[in-house]
Order: sequence, then C-alpha cells, then structure tokens
Amino acid sequence: MKVFVSGGSKSGKSAFALKTAQKLRRPDAPFYYLATMIPSDKEDEERVARHKREREGLGCVTVEAGRDVSAAAEGLDPRGLFLLDSVTALLANTMFTPDGNVNMQAHVKIADDLALLAEKAANIVIVSDYIYSDARLYGKTTESFRSGLAHIDRTMAGVCDAVAEAHAGLVAFHKGGGAIDGLD
Repeated sequence: MKVFVSGGSKSGKSAFALKTAQKLRRPDAPFYYLATMIPSDKEDEERVARHKREREGLGCVTVEAGRDVSAAAEGLDPRGLFLLDSVTALLANTMFTPDGNVNMQAHVKIADDLALLAEKAANIVIVSDYIYSDARLYGKTTESFRSGLAHIDRTMAGVCDAVAEAHAGLVAFHKGGGAIDGLD
C-alpha cells in the first residue's frame, strides 16, 4: 500500500502517518523511518526530538535522508515499511544547498526518486506540507519552491493508492481511503 499524506503545519499529518504506518506494518519486515529534516535551529531540534519520542518502542530504524532519498534507501529491504517525513524538508534541503546556491530543478529528481521508491517498496507512507491555500504572490525563488513541491505532491498523489489531507487533527481522504482498514 502506498499512502500520501498532506496537510498544513501542525495539522496532525505526522501523527496520522505514523498511525497509518503502524497499521500497514508487517511483523516479518523492517520499519524504516526516512528522516528528512536537517535541523537549523532550536525549534527544528525540538520537532526532531518530539518525532523521535513518538517513534520510541516501535522498532523502526531511522534512516537519515535529508538530501538524497535514493542513496539513503539503497540496500534497504523493499519488503519493509517506509515512512518518509517530509517531502517539504527534503525539497528545502535539496533546493537550497549548503553552499548558498539554489537548485531550481531539485523537485524533478525528488519526484522521480520518490516515485521509484514507492514502486519498489511494499508499503510506504509519504508526508508533505500543504502550502498552496493563500493567493499571495511571492518572489521567484519562493514561487519556484511552491511549484516544485506541488509537482512532487502531484506525482506522489498519482503513484499512491491513497491520498489523505490532515487539518486540525482531522483527516479527509481524496483517494483510496477505504483501502486502509479502520483509518477512514
């Protein structure tokens, strides 16, 4: 089962994704948490710590995938369950490079890499942020980020069996909700 989860900041999407992953987990296969956030401040560090606490005791293996999902997932058992949180951080890390450059095409490789991972993985849950609800026009770089994230999100929605949106702790399915027993 391939599941794509989107939602605004602090909407409950990560908690829902973790709950979904636990439901999809097979006892005979590993559980991989693909962590994409590279903390840059105290708030990021606190978020990472909170997510680690939420995964305690679940037996998942944390795999750092902050810039290259393909490299991070290489050699992992495709029979396993993969939980990637989040596409948004992955794009930010890849688009805005440590040397100060901006890779305006980062979204293309990320979408391709994630589609390939979803194809190979027995079960995967992918988390992204919904950042499209305002009508404000931003500068070229921000608009490129938003359109790049939209490209990745559309690609994931296309390859996944289920697409869910979290809002204020509530979840609505836009595709395939009935395929996940007990979550719709």
